[in-house]
Amino acid sequence: MMQDQDIMLNFTVGPVMSSEGVRAIGSEQVPYFRTPEFSQVMFENEALIKKFAKADKDARVVFITGSGSAAMEATLINTFTPQDKVLVVNGGSFGERFVQLCKVHHIPYTELVPEFGYDITDEMLAPYEQQGYTGFLVNVNETSTGVHYNIERISAFCKRNNLFLVVDAISSFLADAFDMEALGADVMITGSQKALACPPGISIITLSSRGVERVYQHDAGCMYFDLKDALKNGERGQTPFTPAVGILRQINKRLHEINEAGGEEAERGKIKALADDFRQRVKALPFDFVSHSPGNAVTPLHPRNVSAYDVFTTLKDEYHIWICPNGGDMRDRIFRVGHIGALTIEDNTRLLEALKDMQKRGLL
Repeated sequence: MMQDQDIMLNFTVGPVMSSEGVRAIGSEQVPYFRTPEFSQVMFENEALIKKFAKADKDARVVFITGSGSAAMEATLINTFTPQDKVLVVNGGSFGERFVQLCKVHHIPYTELVPEFGYDITDEMLAPYEQQGYTGFLVNVNETSTGVHYNIERISAFCKRNNLFLVVDAISSFLADAFDMEALGADVMITGSQKALACPPGISIITLSSRGVERVYQHDAGCMYFDLKDALKNGERGQTPFTPAVGILRQINKRLHEINEAGGEEAERGKIKALADDFRQRVKALPFDFVSHSPGNAVTPLHPRNVSAYDVFTTLKDEYHIWICPNGGDMRDRIFRVGHIGALTIEDNTRLLEALKDMQKRGLL
């Protein structure tokens, strides 16, 4: 057994491992935030998120203190009403979350349910052409199954049907190519704890110019998640309520690190290299790939002989490595290995050596 390395390696899909610079800010005292200095931090955050998302020049970015689900809910209540009719891709836990939110807020919806592990197809979309739908909701990378949906196909469908396109890119932002303006995406949602590699606590809503206009036309019926208020405050680099100041400063550091290292393309290339390396080498072990349309952020695996949850537990307790378990009916069938955050090829080697050792011990 490999117990000589006491530092936990984190191969989950959030929270993930952070850079030294991001961690250093986390050790500092949290400053007061109603200041010109903090407003400058927020202006920089907005500009760099827009740059990396390839948003249009009039797009705006809102920072919500809350998890990614908070941004999902805020988006729905600020852009849709019971008079809308939306299509929801439901291929896993996070597609189901959009469905639940539509139910709670009485937004009429139709589910598109792809075959497990597969992308949606033109044949699935065809029956809904020109059928009076007004919106489309998709988790572009369904984190629970590792399926990365063909966003170009979805974009073309939405453009033909003039649908308001909401993209949850929480686990794919910076990991997979995404051109918000070219795709005609009206909203892109992400979070601090995925490829941004900061602590959880901030979710980010990027609104296209059309998205901003739509927000101003809607009554959110909510105070904390009222995006009109958030947009107004954002004009001065502030938020309506006390935000997670420390995390926003860490996001600022991380965005500048990415920008100085070559931008979104370089970060995406690093993540892809980690994913490709792991996927090639893990083929020698008794696992099956689950996703037939994988993105770069995560690799779901099905152990052929043992419980997936037991693999997670053994790696955690005996090898000081976190991988990502699944819940529900996937608990014993699938675990996931993330490729985002401050990971290296050498870290891949440590995980693979641990799995090989488990195989020798009869645990795989």
